[in-house]
Amino acid sequence: MKISQEKREKISEQILAFLYSINPKPSFTAHIAKEMARDEEFVKTLLQGLKAKKLVNEIKKNPKGIDYIRRSRWRLSDQAYEIYKQNQ
Repeated sequence: MKISQEKREKISEQILAFLYSINPKPSFTAHIAKEMARDEEFVKTLLQGLKAKKLVNEIKKNPKGIDYIRRSRWRLSDQAYEIYKQNQ
């Protein structure tokens, strides 16, 4: 089943709002997908699209500096945070 671009944008907005609510703490893709009640792969494609627009940052290392092999954490970019902060 295909999801329209309008609905994709609304879900992306929900993801950004969730990341804003937990800022500056990053969140794993699986946790974001659980909060949005969506499939992890679908959320991952949306997050990658937001990353291309420079609205989110992908973190591929754990707090000790060791690279994740199959996981990523995401946080709102500083630029997007400022925009959200002004509109709230």
